[in-house]
Amino acid sequence: MFKQIKKIIATAVVAFSTFVSAQAFAETSPYVLTQQASDKLFGDIKANQSKIKSNPEYLRTIVRNDLMPHVHVKYAGQLVLGKNLSSATEAQREAFFNAFGQFVEQAYAQVLTQYTDQKVQIESEKPVDGKTIVSIRVNLVQNNGAQPIKLDFKWRKNSKTGEWQAYDMAAEGVSMVATKQNEWSGVLRQQGIDALTNQVAQAAKQPIKLSK
Repeated sequence: MFKQIKKIIATAVVAFSTFVSAQAFAETSPYVLTQQASDKLFGDIKANQSKIKSNPEYLRTIVRNDLMPHVHVKYAGQLVLGKNLSSATEAQREAFFNAFGQFVEQAYAQVLTQYTDQKVQIESEKPVDGKTIVSIRVNLVQNNGAQPIKLDFKWRKNSKTGEWQAYDMAAEGVSMVATKQNEWSGVLRQQGIDALTNQVAQAAKQPIKLSK
């Protein structure tokens, strides 16, 4: 009996701790999340430059661990599919989202080959009360005095959980979601979602190439 009570109490404590953690995360500002993710992401890239130079694919691991937990892959994928989402089966959707998640990981890793040890500047925090979509500018300040590399992370507030989740990154003003939506619309229209899923899966396998 005593063991059962202990088990119930332990389960309740874990559940409560998880709930509190989820609530705290949900209430975190997207600016704070951007700062935290940037510190971890760019810190790990800088600390592992020798490993990245010998094996550029290691960038995928860093992106997977530091950035992807913040990315709402399904929402971004839904934007890419547009009206084609409603005609897809659940199995087709899941297959596409899985392939798209791998593609996003590859695409972000490739963009981040532009970072070595530049100074990272995040725009000043602005009020987000009442907003559900926020775009936050991150500048990579070049050491040679050249124009900074501009990255815009777009965040969306989950209407159910209140959690802020990233769904797009624009490099130098070019949105990945919008670009792929335009690029893949023809495949969706002419060949369907299964063909697109196969194409996206192949694109996700493209090797990471370091910038010269």
